[in-house]
Amino acid sequence: MPLTLTLTEGVLPQGTENLAFSRLSDLMLEWHGLSGNKIMTPNIVGSIHIISQEHTFSGSKEAPVAFIEWKTPATAFNTREIQQGYFMEATDIIHEMSGGNLPKEQIWINVIHAVDGAWGIGGQALTNEQLGGALSQG
Repeated sequence: MPLTLTLTEGVLPQGTENLAFSRLSDLMLEWHGLSGNKIMTPNIVGSIHIISQEHTFSGSKEAPVAFIEWKTPATAFNTREIQQGYFMEATDIIHEMSGGNLPKEQIWINVIHAVDGAWGIGGQALTNEQLGGALSQG
């Protein structure tokens, strides 16, 4: 499940971006009851994008920002409890790691769900049912 973490340069202290990525990933597993799952853990993948301030915007004006974007099958983030809990805690992580300098209002999170049957691992297109079955064994 790819996580794309996009940050304005300097939002987090230099060198802590990997820790932020790891904390956000671990939090996602925790909220889904999958911490330590042998199937899911290695399939949490992603990238970190650090962008100069003149290229990040809020309200059509240059601003420091953080974007947390997950791409997942529809079975993830599928309850309000998970959505609200993860979003609150993930926002807190970035806010706190910024030393409180990045306002929570400048941290955005979204989830993009794949069409059922269009989740690929190892060259196989898995349905939500197939993925769920694999996860239950991990």
